[in-house]
Amino acid sequence: MRCQVEQLGTVDYARGLEIQRERVLERKAKTIPDTLLLLEHPHVYTLGRNARREHLLISANRLQALGASLFETDRGGDITYHGPGQLVGYPIFDLTQHRRDVAWYMRSLEEVFLGVASDFGIEARRIPSLTGVWVGEAKLVAMGVHISRWVTSHGFAFNVNTDLSYFQSIVPCGITNKGVTSLEKLLGHTVTLQEAAARTVTHFGRVFGMEMRIPAAEALALGGTSKEDASASPCR
Repeated sequence: MRCQVEQLGTVDYARGLEIQRERVLERKAKTIPDTLLLLEHPHVYTLGRNARREHLLISANRLQALGASLFETDRGGDITYHGPGQLVGYPIFDLTQHRRDVAWYMRSLEEVFLGVASDFGIEARRIPSLTGVWVGEAKLVAMGVHISRWVTSHGFAFNVNTDLSYFQSIVPCGITNKGVTSLEKLLGHTVTLQEAAARTVTHFGRVFGMEMRIPAAEALALGGTSKEDASASPCR
């Protein structure tokens, strides 16, 4: 089984939703294979289906002053933040080709980032009854998904070099007694989004048993080969 990887660069959140909807329709029609969209968003707060508005702790004026927008979405979960320095991923996967099991899918996403964290020498973990990947009591990777006719959308937000001060304006994921962290904070130095993306792609292939395919220009950006449509194992 193969998975097409699309690196989209910086994309407005509204456009990101449009791209996801397009790919979901294509995946349902079986005109594309499983696809992993990797991108970065400008400052935005998003509300999931279970979000409580009071978890946004700032006024509309303060939101504007921060240069951030606000969106309601159809993903699971509460409120979260996306912004520069954060690797966002939207897997458009047909779970009928894997396992028709939402819990298995979520645990598999977590397994991807347990592997990525380990690559950077970080001991990350799951916390029972909570989604995402944690280091101590701080969340490194947030997750929220939508599944329609077993085709997935939305996905994960991996704090690589994220400005964590933006999380002070919300109750992240509706959890009041946990923190938020980033790869940069944990390591004490900056990691490029390209390196984080490369390791993420590698571990997606490992966990989901897929051949990750990246177009030539994107493969080069990830440190891979220059073949026209290269199998991606950029960080073996």
